[in-house]
Amino acid sequence: MKQKSTEHSKLKIIPLGGLEQIGMNITAFEYEDSIIVVDCGLSFPEDDMLGIDLVIPDITYLKENMDKVKGFFITHGHEDHIGAIPYVLKELNVPIYATKLTIGIIDHKLKEHNMLTKVKRKVVKYGQHINLGNFRVEFIKTNHSIQDAAALAIYSPAGIVVHTGDFKVDYTPVFGDTIDLARLGELGKKGVLALMCDSTNAERPGFTMSEKSVGKTFDNLFAEHKNSRIIIATFASNVDRVQQIINSAYKYGRKVVVEGRSMVNIISTATELGYLDIPENTLIDIEQLKNYPDEQTVLITTGSQGESMAALSRMASGMHKKIAIKPKDTIIFSSHPIPGNEKAVSNVINELFMKGANVIFQDAHVSGHACREDIKLIYSLVRPKYAIPVHGEYRHLMAQASIAEELGYDKDHIFILSSGDVLELDEEDAKVTGHVHVGNVMVDGLGVGDVGNIVLRDRQHLAEEGIIIVVLTLEAGSGQVLAGPDIVSRGFVYVRGSESLMDEAKQVLDVTMQQMMDKNVTDWGKIKSEIKDALGEFVWKETKRRPMIIPIIMEV
Repeated sequence: MKQKSTEHSKLKIIPLGGLEQIGMNITAFEYEDSIIVVDCGLSFPEDDMLGIDLVIPDITYLKENMDKVKGFFITHGHEDHIGAIPYVLKELNVPIYATKLTIGIIDHKLKEHNMLTKVKRKVVKYGQHINLGNFRVEFIKTNHSIQDAAALAIYSPAGIVVHTGDFKVDYTPVFGDTIDLARLGELGKKGVLALMCDSTNAERPGFTMSEKSVGKTFDNLFAEHKNSRIIIATFASNVDRVQQIINSAYKYGRKVVVEGRSMVNIISTATELGYLDIPENTLIDIEQLKNYPDEQTVLITTGSQGESMAALSRMASGMHKKIAIKPKDTIIFSSHPIPGNEKAVSNVINELFMKGANVIFQDAHVSGHACREDIKLIYSLVRPKYAIPVHGEYRHLMAQASIAEELGYDKDHIFILSSGDVLELDEEDAKVTGHVHVGNVMVDGLGVGDVGNIVLRDRQHLAEEGIIIVVLTLEAGSGQVLAGPDIVSRGFVYVRGSESLMDEAKQVLDVTMQQMMDKNVTDWGKIKSEIKDALGEFVWKETKRRPMIIPIIMEV
């Protein structure tokens, strides 16, 4: 009898985040009583999330099925794939499997949260298979803008799913081997049920350039700007990029300073684990900069995305404690603005130009994601039955769907999922059969999830209209007004310039309170709502604004 039931089970693929956006990647794979999770990332707040630091996925579904969850498999060490681990693993303590550098970066995160001893972590080599419940997972070498990236082959009784993680095809990587195309081809011959492929660059034609090509650009730039200090902004996690900057610096006899917390963390992790080769006496401390002439130094810094607190933005605005931008400095942006950051990046570039620096932001970057031709290559090797584009906004997913159609896939074999969709599939067919609860959990300071939509709405309200506080003191028992009502406002109008408005508002309140006294109303709730109504109406009539009104009543 048992035999028959397993024949009918299907594999469920449930993305809990990461679709319709770049960031917060997390996907559950479920077969009968086993769930494994791929990646566990965060995303950065949207403009309307006032004061929020980061956003992590809502894992209600995993918590409800806690006894089924066997482990997390992480494809690579970028924030949008590992950033939520410390928060999620406080609630779900299961082992994490990842490659060496990825685990190194995760360890650093867990240490900051005092969780190193609580979470089991296992370093996996390429080609290794991990058996968990009804699943077997194989790690396959890929290239990306951080080393040690992996694709996963997920074996289930319903078939094999290949998840590419974030990848590019780089035939001449700076460190390590090229992507294991042969293994992907072997899996394709075995028969692959579904391919979940990175869509970030699915709109861009052609092939993604090799990371090595950036090294040549740096060499040329160093040769060209021999007489000035060079400052290079790039992603902290792009260890190969840092390696190439160090190579050029060494070649041209420059000392290197690394600035920015995340940059320092990752470089120390990568050096310890042997992913960075730094010639002796090349790295110097920021304090030693003054001992060298400008033309013998290079700064590698964070802030290539215009983030307001990152090192480069602080230098540009003159807020950096140790480094001031000088005229003649050469500043190289070795990155592309992530969609949505264009304005911030442009502001930083303008500020740098105003300080007299020479800013270069063309051609010193290649992407870490596959373009259209590379994606076609992966499809032709893996030859999946179903195509499930992942990692990207809706338009990126659509762009990959169009690639699959060009390659001859029928529309009903291509699934563009939304976060929370439950896709059930096996050799016979595949369809979306339901939806689970997903959402954003906001992290503000040390508070996780304590700021919800209502708090954000209040913050929005305060930001747009300001606040008026009305303070009055009533006598206990009789309810007579002893003092007030006094009006305090913040972010509403500049009080000194609007005395008459404030005086009239006070008169409105005096009249309201008088009416309440005459009617012998002593219920505080009623008094507060009358104050709000009367003052709100008056303020709206005079200024066409609706500030938040908070009455405070004291009893003596």
